[in-house]
Amino acid sequence: MTAQASSLFVYEEHPDHPGWMRWHLREPGRYNDFVGELLVRREGDVARVRMTPHARHANLGDHVHGGALLGFMDTAMFAALRAFAPDRPGMAVTLDLQTHFVAPGRLDEPIEARIELLRDTGRLAFLRGLLVQEVVVVAEFSGTIRKADAR
Repeated sequence: MTAQASSLFVYEEHPDHPGWMRWHLREPGRYNDFVGELLVRREGDVARVRMTPHARHANLGDHVHGGALLGFMDTAMFAALRAFAPDRPGMAVTLDLQTHFVAPGRLDEPIEARIELLRDTGRLAFLRGLLVQEVVVVAEFSGTIRKADAR
């Protein structure tokens, strides 16, 4: 198993999902644990980041809560950034995240963020993506991430 990890994150081949990487924080108990396991895969200009929403992600209508979707989008942008530059892990922060919800997300079915890196200036990364369940677009989003200095 190939592992490429910084001191804070693990980015490694997933043992149960050939062709997919597993991306998570080394330290459990942080917000990312709420989102759940993330599978990551790069296909050309698109990074695919997948999670499976469960009851803890539900709203009162038994769909995926908008806040859980926003948290997934935010986390998925960082996982995608790692897929676009696997040799450059590091700290970063979200500067903005714009979203349009299109359809309700279903529980207990994988939901995938398909993310494009529009521009990388070295310090800023501009991304856009779709959240998709099977063929249904659940949301579209764009965001900007500011990367920390290498030091």
